[in-house]
Amino acid sequence: MNRRTRSLLPTPLLSLLLLVVWLLLVNTVSVGHLLLGGFLAVLIPWLTYPFWDMQPGVKKPWKLLRFFFRVIGDIVVANMQVAWIIINPWRRTRPHFVEYPLMLEERFTITLLASTITLTPGTVSANLRMDGKTLLIHALDVRDEQTLIRTIRERYEQPLKEIFEC
Repeated sequence: MNRRTRSLLPTPLLSLLLLVVWLLLVNTVSVGHLLLGGFLAVLIPWLTYPFWDMQPGVKKPWKLLRFFFRVIGDIVVANMQVAWIIINPWRRTRPHFVEYPLMLEERFTITLLASTITLTPGTVSANLRMDGKTLLIHALDVRDEQTLIRTIRERYEQPLKEIFEC
């Protein structure tokens, strides 16, 4: 593993997020809480940074933005589909486990794919095989296994590969 140089703010966005979350938790913006939150926002990432895996850089930021909005839209649509399944108890679902063959190679992007699948209602990433080449997915209603695999590959995996691994 390469030794990375440690700056005062190894992850400035995380530090900012920690400060904002701290202020929201204490529900005040006093000088004391700004100082304590700022101290924690600097100290926590600085102390834990050596334990983090190297994260690949974003190769195509506009594709990342498009991917983000696609996932948000898919979450909304999947919520409606799951709600429809729930309010129609006579409709028979076809729950199924699917072995999804991965094209991704980096652990970070595989984690993003698994998280995206789990965020979308009706699907859950259940297991990553030890070889890192297959993801086990449980879907609430699978009509065709190959269609599910093709949809995940086109909508999520391929864009993640282009954004982070190209």
